[in-house]
Amino acid sequence: MAEVTKQYLTYNTIHKTVKKMAQTIISSGFDPDVIVAIGTGGFIPARILKTFITRPILTVGLSYYDENNQPKEAPEKIQWIDEVETKLKGKRILLVDEVDDSRVTLEYCLRELLRHKPKEMAVAVLHNKNKVKRGVIPDEITHYFAGEVLEDNWICYPWDADNIDEQDRQALGHN
Repeated sequence: MAEVTKQYLTYNTIHKTVKKMAQTIISSGFDPDVIVAIGTGGFIPARILKTFITRPILTVGLSYYDENNQPKEAPEKIQWIDEVETKLKGKRILLVDEVDDSRVTLEYCLRELLRHKPKEMAVAVLHNKNKVKRGVIPDEITHYFAGEVLEDNWICYPWDADNIDEQDRQALGHN
């Protein structure tokens, strides 16, 4: 079995990537009414994005991977938006997640949100993995923003680290 290549990232790097992505979103003319973060990975990028695009954040919880980091048959809702119709109908929604890997979770969430008849929807992901996707972005989605395109490695985000100093050492190449 081939060893998985890991790519470590720092909070500093992520903040800069989100800032650059926010500038791209603003210059595109897409002006969201609300940010929807997919938890758990989308929480921190959405919060950083709020620094540059000051909109309220709603959260959804989805589960696609099991305890062994293997994909399940389909994503499932863990948490959803209360009073969803009044919060989403006729609104411009920016859906945020940390990584576009297989695209299955993004597709599932976008289709669920589209059922609530938003005015317009866009997606922002911190990282888009350069690989063939199993899921698709529905045609109704007007914009797709990716902070960076990365190779198909295992991305080690700092919010998953149990030792942040070691995380930073790995990210900065000081093994």
